Amino acid sequence: MVSGVDMLEIFLKTLPFFAVIGVGYWAGRVKFFTPEATGYLTKFVFYFALSAMLFRFSANLSITDILDWSYIQAYFYASLFVYLCVTAVALLRRRSVEEAAIEAQCSVIGNVGFLGVPMLVLLMGADAIGPVMLTLAVDLIFFGSLVVILITGSRDGRMSAGVLKTVGLGLLKNPMIVSIVLGFAWSASKAPIPVPLNEFLSILGGAATPGALFAIGASLATKSAGRLQVATWLSFAKLVLHPFAVAVCAIWLFAVDPYSASVMIAAAALPVAGNVYMIAQHYGVAPARVSASILISTVVSILTVSLIIGWVS
Repeated sequence: MVSGVDMLEIFLKTLPFFAVIGVGYWAGRVKFFTPEATGYLTKFVFYFALSAMLFRFSANLSITDILDWSYIQAYFYASLFVYLCVTAVALLRRRSVEEAAIEAQCSVIGNVGFLGVPMLVLLMGADAIGPVMLTLAVDLIFFGSLVVILITGSRDGRMSAGVLKTVGLGLLKNPMIVSIVLGFAWSASKAPIPVPLNEFLSILGGAATPGALFAIGASLATKSAGRLQVATWLSFAKLVLHPFAVAVCAIWLFAVDPYSASVMIAAAALPVAGNVYMIAQHYGVAPARVSASILISTVVSILTVSLIIGWVS
């Protein structure tokens, strides 16, 4: 059992991360950081800082060392179970396939890139980066593609080559996927990273943590808390159902290594990712609902993430 003292210690360790998010939120609310400025900061983190961090991590790892099919299966099947449950609830409420896909996306896609990578590595140790990368891969490659396929397929009434082309190009243009693949390719070459390049990546990657957290907060300042009933359900699905399903699969069904399982469960407990809103806004599917889910889940996760990390520790 985790004692109250231990929980307080873990909470105090996670609090600085959420404090930076809070500063970003304040800057966005008082218009010190405009939505345009937030957009550019997000681009900087996404395309430069976070990519440098992921490349540096993966270039110092061997894909054979971190590739764990039991981990991938546990996370995939747990996420798919929650995805189907939330989809079923949406369809029972007579929502369209497009809306059901977006709501299901909220229930399984956490802020692993912007919040999970920096926070879990610092809180759970450098070895957490391998499991976190596998989590990112499942989120981006499978579920990130699935929502596009469902929305476009629903609108067109059929699956077309154009949809698959859109999905493929989206994956090839995603800087997180590209940086991880390039990093593993460098690692496979057995060539050491030159000192100047390593220091460059270290400096640029060092901006990922504060930049990403600040950008999360600033973007939350533009989010609405409307449609609370559905947003509360989706937040519950993301913060409670998802990590619970992942724990069941990781611990009992697939017997994942205990440390890797703890990282997987912690990653599943993260709040709804901002890129779900970008997809919803791009396709014009329930952006207000997604916005509220991101806001509520992020606020509540200040407590729930600490509880989950305390439990898995």
